[in-house]
Amino acid sequence: MIKHPYKISQHQLNLPDQQVSYQLYKKACEGSPRRIVMLHGAGVAGEDTWAAIAMLVQQWDEILIPDQRGTGNTRYPDGEEYSFTVNELVNDIGALVDHLGWWQFDLAGYSMGGMVSLLYKQRYHERVQKQYLMEAAVLDRPSWESTVNLRLQFSEAAEHLKGDQAEIGIKAFLDTISPNRKVAPQAELLTIQRLGARPLGFANALNCVTQAINTIDREALVAAQGDVSSFIGGHSVDLMHQYQRDLAERLPNWHYFMVPGTDHSLPFQKPRQIARIMDAELLRFLA
Repeated sequence: MIKHPYKISQHQLNLPDQQVSYQLYKKACEGSPRRIVMLHGAGVAGEDTWAAIAMLVQQWDEILIPDQRGTGNTRYPDGEEYSFTVNELVNDIGALVDHLGWWQFDLAGYSMGGMVSLLYKQRYHERVQKQYLMEAAVLDRPSWESTVNLRLQFSEAAEHLKGDQAEIGIKAFLDTISPNRKVAPQAELLTIQRLGARPLGFANALNCVTQAINTIDREALVAAQGDVSSFIGGHSVDLMHQYQRDLAERLPNWHYFMVPGTDHSLPFQKPRQIARIMDAELLRFLA
């Protein structure tokens, strides 16, 4: 059994309209700690998404893994589920890193969390250093029109999550986001269980991304980024790979990695491979 290099602690930050739950991973270090924030996607909490990767990376002294709205242990003060905007998600992360006094850090985002991290970088450019994206929402097709149409399919799935047909909604989501996935029954069941933990929160997260599509200037968003390492699952749709290759070819700061044998669930499927590349990419960035 691998001895975990970090001391892990669980915390909660009480904001006026949100109780933000988060984990801190810390290990002893001399001098200024190297820090990274890891943001999960819609429906699956921070720890479930990032714990395996956090256990395997070697270049960071402190890791912050929050649960975003609608997910995990982060809740509205009255415990009910409400819709939210991507701006509120960015504000939550801003309040959390301010609270912790993290004035500079690296930033990793998966799926919806990738979109949040892109927007945070655009707003607080100087605070974010090295960046990592895993199939970030809004960067999934070269054509903006097809990206918007894809989000409309997710919103249709979200409607099922609001009633007594949550499993139908989750399967529709998986078929839309990972149409080429290799379905292993046990893994599929675990995915459905995770995504079904808070079906209304999951629906609100999907709708949050769809709503954000209507306000985002993608070209300006991409132009505002720093040094990005972007991971795409090998089984993910060709158009997503095409768009990421295009970005890597025209932007010197964009580095595209295809992760073989994975689909949209890449942080769950290949944490060791991703952690190794994350470490190597940080060393390249710092060289």
